[in-house]
Amino acid sequence: MIKADTIVYEKSGNDACLALLDNGQLREFTVFNENGAAEGNVYLGRIEKKINLSEEKTGFMVNIGDDKEAFMNAQEKGLLEVNMTEGQCVVVQVQKEARADKGAKLVRAVQIPGTYLVYRPFGSYIDVSTKIADEEKAEELRRAVMQNVGTSQEGWVVRTAAAEADINVVVEEMNELRGVYDNIRVKARSASAPALLFAKENPLFELIRRYSDTLQTVVVNDHNLEDKVKAVFSGDVKFDSDPSETFGIQDMLQTAMEKTVKLPSGGEIHIEETSAFVAIDVDSAGMVARGQTDSLNQEAAQEIARQIVLRSLAGKIIIDFAGSTEYRFMRGVMDTLSEELAGDPQGAHVLGLSKAGNVEILRRRKQPTLLERFSAECPTCRGTGRVEP
Repeated sequence: MIKADTIVYEKSGNDACLALLDNGQLREFTVFNENGAAEGNVYLGRIEKKINLSEEKTGFMVNIGDDKEAFMNAQEKGLLEVNMTEGQCVVVQVQKEARADKGAKLVRAVQIPGTYLVYRPFGSYIDVSTKIADEEKAEELRRAVMQNVGTSQEGWVVRTAAAEADINVVVEEMNELRGVYDNIRVKARSASAPALLFAKENPLFELIRRYSDTLQTVVVNDHNLEDKVKAVFSGDVKFDSDPSETFGIQDMLQTAMEKTVKLPSGGEIHIEETSAFVAIDVDSAGMVARGQTDSLNQEAAQEIARQIVLRSLAGKIIIDFAGSTEYRFMRGVMDTLSEELAGDPQGAHVLGLSKAGNVEILRRRKQPTLLERFSAECPTCRGTGRVEP
């Protein structure tokens, strides 16, 4: 289970970073630009180019005011296919943020997240978080939302946080979220593309809610934000003008971009990011006895789960553990990976053991990896790590 006892927020100009720590160890790191195309932001975009895709499908390159043009598919589940031309405007939401080599990915089916609900104006059904263990509470929430659905078609997601909320508060949020979407529509009518119509809340507050069970301290370097945090968080809120220096975050980030991670037992983990997948190898460092490799693999599984979240690794992740690759020996390792990645907001899913004996994980890609964000490909070796003669 991913945990955090401290959140560190540091802002410099329009850029801000969020570091999650647990027992002084960096667990997650996020950088965002308040003026950038963040996931969840809604824009009035302008179609710049229509492009032909495989299987006779169509896509569009859209100007949303970001550094790179964003991509939108003409086909989208639950919506009619669009047939637009260059120069036309469209309301879109960022589904995936831009990466080093790609612009943002956009969708037309806007979703508005709240504390207890997610409003889906283009949806048609009510979904309740499976993490709400109390079945009676879950059904009560479903009924309450259903009874307050408007006459027009709309969909809702009841979030896990609603389990601890008063039903009336949840219903009140329905009207608030409808109001946010109505405001987006009003802005879209008068705005000139490209234009930002809706910016999601500061990610700090989402993290405070997500880690409420274990969070003890929030550190910020912004006095205005300090007061806002105190209004929603009952734990220790501190101001620090240079929190990265205080907590040694830069040093931990530098370590997090190295290819090799040393384990306390003496073994090592080697992480290689490629364009197709992420390859992870567990080196036994000479430990070959059955009991030794079993213990090493369990230790490695816990650290690999931490590294996946910390480095923001995504897509297909292939892991070659030490020793035998038989299922009976790997089952416990896969269980550990699943437990350590439980609650991952990017939905890491342990697929199982391949025929080649490798453990495979699939994780949604929502933002660049640390390596992509803080480094550039070497123009000499073109990322191979080898010097040309």
